[in-house]
Amino acid sequence: MREARIDLGALRSNLGILRSKVAPALVMGVVKADAYGHGAVPVARALEEEGVDWLGTADLGEALALRAAGIRTPLLAWLHGPDVDAAAAVEHGIDLGVSTIDQLELAAAAGATVQLKVDSGLARNGFPPSEALAAFSRAADHERNGRLRVRGIFSHLSNTSPADDDAQVALFGELVDTAREAGLTPELRHLASTQAALERTDARLDLVRLGIGLYGLAHSDDADPAARGLRPVMELSATVAAVRRVPAGTGMSYGYLDRTDRETTLALVPLGYADGVPRAASGKATVAIRGQVFRQVGRIAMDQFLVDVGDAPVEPGDRVVLWGDPVHGVPGAGDWARAAGTIGYEIVTRVGPRVPRVAAG
Repeated sequence: MREARIDLGALRSNLGILRSKVAPALVMGVVKADAYGHGAVPVARALEEEGVDWLGTADLGEALALRAAGIRTPLLAWLHGPDVDAAAAVEHGIDLGVSTIDQLELAAAAGATVQLKVDSGLARNGFPPSEALAAFSRAADHERNGRLRVRGIFSHLSNTSPADDDAQVALFGELVDTAREAGLTPELRHLASTQAALERTDARLDLVRLGIGLYGLAHSDDADPAARGLRPVMELSATVAAVRRVPAGTGMSYGYLDRTDRETTLALVPLGYADGVPRAASGKATVAIRGQVFRQVGRIAMDQFLVDVGDAPVEPGDRVVLWGDPVHGVPGAGDWARAAGTIGYEIVTRVGPRVPRVAAG
């Protein structure tokens, strides 16, 4: 009844296209948040089969789950609380992204391999520039004494404006120089996610972290993935649960956001905000049924929503595509994002666990 089809063939193709554009930089496939809602294990396995250089997760639990599934590709996990299990990272060969002195000491106590995160301008995690020299010196002391290995240094661009990113790229270069002066010899410097990897050759460095681009979605409002040959990997669908002929003036769903302006047929779709369909898109999004695009009407509820199909011969059991590849005449995740006032990242990532992921290719 509900299904998210995951086109691993599109994923493989996207990786190949992106890898060719950023060469000779190494490529990390970012599979955090269940691979942006696409299913971390099948996505990671497909990327591994294609020879991706690294995989990246937000937290250690996500990385450990991949190891438990048999994924052997080098892994970096970078977002931790104060009680991160560094010993587990060592046992399973996972690099820890380290952002604080406390994390550094935990990593050293376990003999971990780390990549040091520096804050080049997002004010989130990472050593701020004022603390970087002390952190680098401490890390170098641990490394000299065989307590840990520093494999890399990394940060993240804000993608705010060319001027802001220029400043971040320059600051990151200065911090890498500071690390070397402190005695570190990182083999990996990485700063760029999809947008910078595609648009800034100076930010590619040794490795780029590819997330949203791998899944064939836009990294910004003005980006056109299809123009680069990238294809959406997820197609979210359900089957029509019921149809009902109603007269003009019929109120639809909670609060009567919409009333019919004519006699028409309403199709009931068994997906709702519990499945990740954004309530904010109510009355503004579209779906595809039998090769035609129809407007979603009324409030999107927890488990279901309505579609006005007019006089079209829609029947229970017909497949309804919410988003997929627009080349096939269906809405894209970006269309739903615009309807909901958000971004494509959120649309695919929020798809809930009761929607089965069916991977092929």
